[in-house]
Amino acid sequence: MTHHICCLVQISGRVQQVGFRMWTYRQALRLDIHGWVRNLPDGRVEACLAATPEQLDRMVECLRQGPPLARVTSVERRDIAPPDDLEGFRVLE
Repeated sequence: MTHHICCLVQISGRVQQVGFRMWTYRQALRLDIHGWVRNLPDGRVEACLAATPEQLDRMVECLRQGPPLARVTSVERRDIAPPDDLEGFRVLE
């Protein structure tokens, strides 16, 4: 995964119980992004994403829209050091 950067993204709004994690999974596969997505106890969704800067920008824009039933109110992105185990993309429980 050379030339890849990694970020942690937290999405707020009506983002749980609307298929957000599976939608994120499909978008990540489409954009060739590695990482994971999970629900947080406070109602937000969190994703760890690793890809090229251009791919990450596209993914974050997708997350700002969300799937049809979601209502995204904010997306917070923070760059982090990439973990070693981000091959593929997973939906975490």
